[in-house]
Amino acid sequence: MRPDAVHRVLDAELAAARDRRGGEPPRVLDVGGGSGVWAVPLALAGCSVTVVDPSPDALATLHRRAAEVGVLDRVTAVQGDTDALEPHGGADLVLGHGVLEVVDDASAALAALAGAAVPGGAVSVLVANRFAAVLHRAIAGRLVDARRLLDDEAGQLVGTRDPLLRRFDVAGLEALVLASGLKVELLQGHGVVSDLVPGSVLDANPGAAEALAELELAASTRPPLRDVAARLHVLGRKSA
Repeated sequence: MRPDAVHRVLDAELAAARDRRGGEPPRVLDVGGGSGVWAVPLALAGCSVTVVDPSPDALATLHRRAAEVGVLDRVTAVQGDTDALEPHGGADLVLGHGVLEVVDDASAALAALAGAAVPGGAVSVLVANRFAAVLHRAIAGRLVDARRLLDDEAGQLVGTRDPLLRRFDVAGLEALVLASGLKVELLQGHGVVSDLVPGSVLDANPGAAEALAELELAASTRPPLRDVAARLHVLGRKSA
């Protein structure tokens, strides 16, 4: 199994939320997670999950996945985007994974995510890392695109078929989260080394998967390795 620093952080956050709620199920809001990659496992873990996504096809996939594992009663699907979020806050944990790269206004979207959390609640943001994109394109021989991403602070490849409107680096992401009124409680890398190790290496070496997991978790919070991870993960805390 591939290591996952993000799940480790979210598991701890949900355990704390459950304690705050006296053992009641934590309330999770997953924005942009319509297919259920995060929502279904969280529902299986006992959370009450609301998923907001603009794609009816993605929400149909969510419905099917939730039904297959018997958690349909714990999942609520809402078709919409960050404009549809309840601004008064009702979620113990708000997920915005892969959202800020594609919205028109990242600042407004993050403010909406923060507004949807309860006082003392957390917002989990997972974004594409600009510097990782530079390295990956250079390794693939796409040197012109690598240089463009290095020179463009927004991490854009204008005029190409690139699906992302922007990418982030550590400093820019941290500044954006702070500007939304959240306290940065953790900023770590996701996919620091695990994305670079072929599956064949793990299959051929007993114990390699466990060693990689330990290495990935150790590297996830250590600059400069953290700063070139494939994705950057922030856990922001809303003031109580």
